[in-house]
Amino acid sequence: MLTSARLQTLVWTSRMAEARRFYEEVLGLTVTGQSHGAWVFDVSGGELRLSPVPSTKPSEHTVLGFAVPAADAIAAGLAQTGVATERVEGFRQEANGVWRAADGTRVVWFRDPDGNLLSAVQYA
Repeated sequence: MLTSARLQTLVWTSRMAEARRFYEEVLGLTVTGQSHGAWVFDVSGGELRLSPVPSTKPSEHTVLGFAVPAADAIAAGLAQTGVATERVEGFRQEANGVWRAADGTRVVWFRDPDGNLLSAVQYA
């Protein structure tokens, strides 16, 4: 039924100005418009809608992930912009915060201004 639909991802924020700066300037996403108070970003042809809400709670689990060619490069880029990588209990992560799965997949976790947990994944 939805196989041919274009995926639209929603991220909620109570800190719209900071969140927009983070997604646009830190992560490098392109704003494609505004809709019903939300900022809309292009992510490889899909849409990320950054939508305002009065309050949010930090997520315990990943809410948004990006498939990337090099997790180490993302970790380095985050460090350069002052974004800390998240340490996950029970995962042996490298000094830069990257975790390597048994199959060779590499993952780095980080948070947006509202505390939403995001990931960048380099698949094996």
